[in-house]
Amino acid sequence: MDFKEGAFIYINKPYRMSSFGALAHIRYLVSKKLRVKRVKMGHAGTLDPLATGVLILCTGKATKQIEQLQLHTKEYTATLQLGATTASYDKEHTVDYTYPTKHVTRDLINQTLRQFEGDIMQVPPAYSACMVAGDRAYELARKGVGVELAAKPVHIDEIELTDFDAEKMQMSIRVVCGKGTYIRSLARDIGTALGSGAFLTALCRTRVGEVRIEDCLTFDDFPAWLERELRVKN
Repeated sequence: MDFKEGAFIYINKPYRMSSFGALAHIRYLVSKKLRVKRVKMGHAGTLDPLATGVLILCTGKATKQIEQLQLHTKEYTATLQLGATTASYDKEHTVDYTYPTKHVTRDLINQTLRQFEGDIMQVPPAYSACMVAGDRAYELARKGVGVELAAKPVHIDEIELTDFDAEKMQMSIRVVCGKGTYIRSLARDIGTALGSGAFLTALCRTRVGEVRIEDCLTFDDFPAWLERELRVKN
């Protein structure tokens, strides 16, 4: 694997780390090992800090393929807490509103999820990396500036309920979707459709194209893997 010329590195992004932070860590380790100032590196698709899972890093000339990689189908697993909402649609913010949940059943959830398959319109979260007049939406939102983002077309290939705990009012789903889909917004919209509110408590990207989470390295495993790759190359 020639990191200077161009290579792909598959990382399982840690919880509470930004995608850029994960990239910077791996780039530092690779650059240090190669004894160069800075290896060219980019990532193919941002993951929220509170999400984990597949993050594809591209080095050298492979960075030219980032745009194409971002078009690949993605798969996620997510857990939603029903009965409440937060400003960020996940656990980054505390609960702002609560809602009744006695009417929510497994059958109602399954019926509701069907309306989200196919081509839908989705409003991105205010706390997102979307650009608003030259600024990131999340930067404006954190300053208390009202952010209104336009709905965008996205495609959901599959969405299925994988678990429902009626006592805790928590549900887990698996989602296969196209570029630009925000699972946080999907959680918000599912909560609205159920009349119960909802926010994400866990999110993992399990696949990007043909790259699965089982193919990814953790931060702990990466140094030994890098050592082996460079040993083979030499």
